[in-house]
Amino acid sequence: MIRLNIHEAKTHFSRYIERVEKGETVIVCRHNRPVAELRPLPGGSHKSRSLGIDRGKFAVGKAFFKPLPKDLLAGFRGEKP
Repeated sequence: MIRLNIHEAKTHFSRYIERVEKGETVIVCRHNRPVAELRPLPGGSHKSRSLGIDRGKFAVGKAFFKPLPKDLLAGFRGEKP
């Protein structure tokens, strides 16, 4: 566990975040009194998702590709229908 003051944390923030990512805990103090704790979040493994994993699980109907109504398009542009 690392203890440091706010000035040190601000000055070298990215350095301490790297250490937190590696599993360390950082205690940030103001006038030697702990005020915050930086620690890694649980479940840190992020697997990249492959494209097409939901292929065949749903269908997009033909109505999806039809033009939107003029009043709805006007609303997107901030115009009054």
